[in-house]
Amino acid sequence: MNPNPALGVLFHWLGGLASGSFYVPYRGVKRWAWETYWLAGGFFSWIIAPWILASFLTKDLLAVLGQAPTSALFWAFFFGLLWGVGGLTFGLTMRYLGLSLGMAVVLGLCAAFGTLMPPIFRGQFVTQVLATSSGRVILFGIFVCLAGIAAAGLAGISKERVMSPEQKRSAIREFDLRKGIGVALLSGVMSACFAYGLAAGDPIKTLTLQHGTAKLWQGLPVLIVVLVGGFLTNFIWCLILLTRNKTGFQFFSSVIRQDGPKDEPIIETAVDAPSREVAERIGSSQSGQTQVAVMTPEVPASAALHAPMLRNYLLCALAGTTWYFQFFFYTMGESQMGRYGFSSWTLHMASIIIFSSLWGIGFKEWKGAGSRAGYLLTLALFLLVASTVIVGYGNYLGLANAGQ
Repeated sequence: MNPNPALGVLFHWLGGLASGSFYVPYRGVKRWAWETYWLAGGFFSWIIAPWILASFLTKDLLAVLGQAPTSALFWAFFFGLLWGVGGLTFGLTMRYLGLSLGMAVVLGLCAAFGTLMPPIFRGQFVTQVLATSSGRVILFGIFVCLAGIAAAGLAGISKERVMSPEQKRSAIREFDLRKGIGVALLSGVMSACFAYGLAAGDPIKTLTLQHGTAKLWQGLPVLIVVLVGGFLTNFIWCLILLTRNKTGFQFFSSVIRQDGPKDEPIIETAVDAPSREVAERIGSSQSGQTQVAVMTPEVPASAALHAPMLRNYLLCALAGTTWYFQFFFYTMGESQMGRYGFSSWTLHMASIIIFSSLWGIGFKEWKGAGSRAGYLLTLALFLLVASTVIVGYGNYLGLANAGQ
């Protein structure tokens, strides 16, 4: 199957749609703490869905992983572990810099580092990027993407300016530029490690192709290894929260205890690019507002509240599987980009911001934000869509030049 950049861009858009949409089913989860539904969905995201799809769509999966070089397995797993750390520090960035500035800085760093570092480490940046017209077009598309992220950040700042003083204080009551930039740098670089993990798994891709796997599915075995690392980080953090908040019983009992925690922070990863509604809960929970589905109304002690267990598990399964599909389509898109596969990270980041922003508009998160914020958001969406087209065109030029 010959590379097809246009098809690759389409796959990345589908991945962005999955990433921007996966949190919607979580909105329907009732009377569960964040750590409960995040871990329940995470088993589908990081373990169940990757193994099932890779088992059906690739050849000799266990043999391929058994024959893979130890170094490839280790680095793919290790970078997945670091990616998980990036997610855990993402919430701190929101605390110290505020929602809009924090997201703009982290996502910008994540897009830049995740796209440019792989070819730099491989020694291909000068020869394949700067020295070729197609590479320069792709580089321009990356900068357009960063400009779109910056415009999205400005739109958020403009939105914050129309907030009441009380809302501003609750959203950024611990503002600290120096500390925030440091945490944002850590979060952005660590979140970009997902791209490094996929690049480290190149020998695994070669092996699965040798075993007869179609080129379109060559990245699925690598995803298994990277996501195990991400699962470990998230599992440890959720286990800490389950122990501290005494919410582990929610996995097994539908009866809700009335002495549970009153605040449940939403913690997300920069790679997931949560919708503005999701990230805003971080600031809201710090101000003591009730913003999460786990919250239960005050009821008499004699009355017992019950969580809808089957519904919650099904919604978590749907959300977790949808989350996985962002990288399922990512690997498909990367397989179509030819020798400029590194540009897939920019396409991925742009796509998830586009669709998460559209979900935000659909949920009326920008209602009352003002005309300036609306213009900036429109500009951001235009630049982000344009960046995917430019990067796709650069890959097309690369294929055309290779054919000549």
